[in-house]
Amino acid sequence: MNSQKGFLLSFIKYGENDAVLHCFTEEEGFQTFFLKGIYSKRNKKKALLLPLNQLSFSIPVGKSSGIPSVTRFELVKNNDMYTDIKINTVVFFISDFLNQILRNEHKNSNLYFSIDEFIDELSLKNYQSHLIFLIKILKIQGVAPLLDNHQYLDPETGTFSPQPAHQLFSHEISAAWKSIISSQNPYELKIHSALRKDLLDSILVYYHYHITDFKIPTSLEVIQQIFE
Repeated sequence: MNSQKGFLLSFIKYGENDAVLHCFTEEEGFQTFFLKGIYSKRNKKKALLLPLNQLSFSIPVGKSSGIPSVTRFELVKNNDMYTDIKINTVVFFISDFLNQILRNEHKNSNLYFSIDEFIDELSLKNYQSHLIFLIKILKIQGVAPLLDNHQYLDPETGTFSPQPAHQLFSHEISAAWKSIISSQNPYELKIHSALRKDLLDSILVYYHYHITDFKIPTSLEVIQQIFE
């Protein structure tokens, strides 16, 4: 039996009682698993199927055609963040986001650790942590902006320029990007609430330029309404 740990990114009901899970695992990166009987009336573990829950999976060893089947799974770390509506909204947005951009990602310990770190911050009610996290991903992927002495971030080139290059990348927003990228502890930074919507919009624009086939997550409208 092979054991793997992973963050649940999405799940789809298959038939009456089964499910297909999409996870980012510590051992192998993005993985798809088949989970039999999870929706049967007697199975209480369906309550564990929450986005970004960290789960431990047991998978039979040996070659098999199709999607690997999970024989059992357990919750790695328990938290109560799903009871907070703001946190819950962020969780669904980020899981939706990661489910898209990590589809072709292999084992990446830095990325796995950063997801764990982000969830810890979110559990502490750090309501700006998703903004920091999305920029940290760009650093890990090697496509974050290159810092210099100019004031305005050009999202297309990933460099700073002396003149505005995009309407969303004002002096304040560009300065926020610089602070997050250069900080040793970016989660300790305080981003003014008035800037957060524009900062998130600027992050999505940057992803559009630098992540292949990137699409705006469908949950964007919900998270913008919650944080107005």
